[in-house]
Amino acid sequence: MGILDMLLGSQNSDAITQLAKQLGVSEEQARAVVKEVTPALTRGMQHNTKDESGVEGLINALRTGNHSRYMENPSVLGTQENIDDGNSILGHIFGSKEVSRNVAEHASQETGVASSLIKKALPIVATMVMASLGKSLFSGTASASTGTQQQPSGGILTSLLDSDRDGSIIDDVLGMAFKMAFR
Repeated sequence: MGILDMLLGSQNSDAITQLAKQLGVSEEQARAVVKEVTPALTRGMQHNTKDESGVEGLINALRTGNHSRYMENPSVLGTQENIDDGNSILGHIFGSKEVSRNVAEHASQETGVASSLIKKALPIVATMVMASLGKSLFSGTASASTGTQQQPSGGILTSLLDSDRDGSIIDDVLGMAFKMAFR
């Protein structure tokens, strides 16, 4: 299951409802916004995970960021803390506000939702993406009996690292290692 499927799944209907309320749009429009901006967010994550430090940074952010609270308690979506966290995520993913503006403009053209509302939605959706990704990777992060941390599962991480979309990350990771070895 991909990130978009997770976000739009029935288990996250409360988060979509809250996003719609925050934006003052219908749930159908909120779903359309999520559907339109999530691929841009994941492409940004893919770009940032092309090297080992990017992968480590993403895994560390997912492990320590406590993003799951946004999906576990959707009423906090749109709070100042959520927006600040989301803007920080956007800064890491896109690198500049100009990219965020371009994503919002494109999504506005595709969805018919005003770009000003999509700009407002972007940090919220960014935290939703991180929450879903973290939940997928670290469901049950600490083992109750041993207290040890689990390693991330492969599903969504594989989809982020499989840059050539051949279903295997081995060639992609070896390519990263080769590039790093011959810098």
